[in-house]
Amino acid sequence: MVDVTDDTFATEVLDRSTQVPVVVDLWAPWCSPCRMLGPIIEKAVDETDGAVALVKVNVDENPRIAATFEVQSIPAVYALKDRKVVDGFIGAQGEQVVRAFIDRITPGNSEVDELVAAGDEASLRKAIELVPDHPGAVVALAETLVGRGETDEAVGLLSRVPESSQTRRVLALARLGAQAPTGSGELEGKLDQLLDRVKQDDAARQEFLDLLATLAEDDPRSLRYRRALSARLF
Repeated sequence: MVDVTDDTFATEVLDRSTQVPVVVDLWAPWCSPCRMLGPIIEKAVDETDGAVALVKVNVDENPRIAATFEVQSIPAVYALKDRKVVDGFIGAQGEQVVRAFIDRITPGNSEVDELVAAGDEASLRKAIELVPDHPGAVVALAETLVGRGETDEAVGLLSRVPESSQTRRVLALARLGAQAPTGSGELEGKLDQLLDRVKQDDAARQEFLDLLATLAEDDPRSLRYRRALSARLF
């Protein structure tokens, strides 16, 4: 997911849409329905493994983009392909509607998709030769490299793609290295140990955040430990 401005719209949306469909989420900080819809869109796009890109536009700060889409109410969501709007909807929608929208614009399997689905290192490297910034291929290869300790190459690869929950997880594993937990009990034990040190110890706080990044977004432990972290820090 990328935050787009009036100045970056041409590159991040129009040019990018010639490679993959781009979903533009038009929102504003004061818009409660926007805040409800945002995570639903982010999750649905994230699950396409790079077949669809997502950008967010704060309409209050970017009036030219708002004028381009003739925005009259938000949230407003549009999909662009080859520089043209191909689909969209207005207003907060439930997960089923959002997923149907993403499904309609997700392209069928390409050669790169097949290579990523194969999952072995040779296939992933071939996929990246064809599309150097394919998020699915980049993340999968980076995770393979981290697994055998080749973190420098992994971090370099991840710099090619926008930050996401998947890139944050692999970067966290790269930083943790041998400290990465091998089981649920070990992870919770480490988090409990680090809690007493997070306020004064920057390294402990970073390790705590990295451990949290290895959890799935819907893992109940993530919310529990994030609340515990906030209580210690503030």
